[in-house]
Amino acid sequence: MAAVPGKIMTWQMVRPTTRNRETGEVLPGKLEKKELPVPALKEGEVLVEVAGCGVCHTDLGYFYDGVPTVCKPPLTLGHEISGTVVAGDAAWIGKEVLIPAVMPCRKCHLCKTGRGNRCLSQKMPGNSIGIYGGFSSHIPVPSIDLCEIKNRGDFPLSHLAVVADAATTPYQAARRADLRLGDHVIVIGVGGVGQYMVQEAKALGAAMVIAIDIDQERLDLMKKYGADEVINVTGKKPRDVAGEVKAIRKEKGLPAHGWKIFEATGSKPGQELALTLLSFTGKLIIIGFGMQKVEYSISRLMAFDAEIIGTWGCLPEYYSHVLSMVLSGKIALSPFVQTRPMSTIADVFEEAHTQSPDRRIILEPDF
Repeated sequence: MAAVPGKIMTWQMVRPTTRNRETGEVLPGKLEKKELPVPALKEGEVLVEVAGCGVCHTDLGYFYDGVPTVCKPPLTLGHEISGTVVAGDAAWIGKEVLIPAVMPCRKCHLCKTGRGNRCLSQKMPGNSIGIYGGFSSHIPVPSIDLCEIKNRGDFPLSHLAVVADAATTPYQAARRADLRLGDHVIVIGVGGVGQYMVQEAKALGAAMVIAIDIDQERLDLMKKYGADEVINVTGKKPRDVAGEVKAIRKEKGLPAHGWKIFEATGSKPGQELALTLLSFTGKLIIIGFGMQKVEYSISRLMAFDAEIIGTWGCLPEYYSHVLSMVLSGKIALSPFVQTRPMSTIADVFEEAHTQSPDRRIILEPDF
């Protein structure tokens, strides 16, 4: 059993990247190694020793793009966490766990009506749970929403951190889309989240999954992990891509209606493409986040009897389902993750911000 620490070691965001509105000068964001006190744990709380924390696009949004955090800097980012409970609630001590990226209050109307993933009082590590986040040696969290990891076999505990967001967010999206056996699916963007969206759509029974991206190597990999067809959209206009989707439909004898489209890039081109592809009785589910605005004739929704759905995080009660799919091999993990020492966080942030990595980067504490 790991010892309870005297201090929590962290990499804090001292300040995010800022731009002077008058001069346009950019003040780079700053990450610093800090010591934080181990808080007195309340009833129902635990202290988790972090095994790994994934670097999510959301973290980069906080650090580089002006996306506001609920708790103001300085704070420790990181919300995609796996680890071992070392203190607190006695029933949990010694257990390996996933910490949900969003933890609902379980008391409000949204929670009581099945929408707790968007609970307005939810706690999110690295955002709204105070100064503590996953890019650290330890983190205090409520125990009620923890997902115990049992019989993980040869899976490194740190690798399973991606289940806490990258793999569970698509599952919530599939639930919101009412994904059913025999459905036809398009996934736009097969990066950190889209890779799992493709796999889960297929695992949940989709008859056809088309993966779309600008990176041919990613697309070739997805052909091995759930994609029936792939389309490289580099240099193509949305109507050209729509023509390729139509050709696939005609070749396979598939209907033009009822397609479920998952937009995972969070980019303006990706969103514009998704809106172009949305057609009769279709559903567009927005997974990726971006700050840009997109123009769309909203009356098309009426004409198509179509839907655009936003989805956020994942209900903690779904985590065990996704973890089971990973541990049973229905969802592949190893080809889509890589690990780095947590001390390289500044370089990793810059690298991931410059170009989205093909494999999710998990930072392992090396304090």
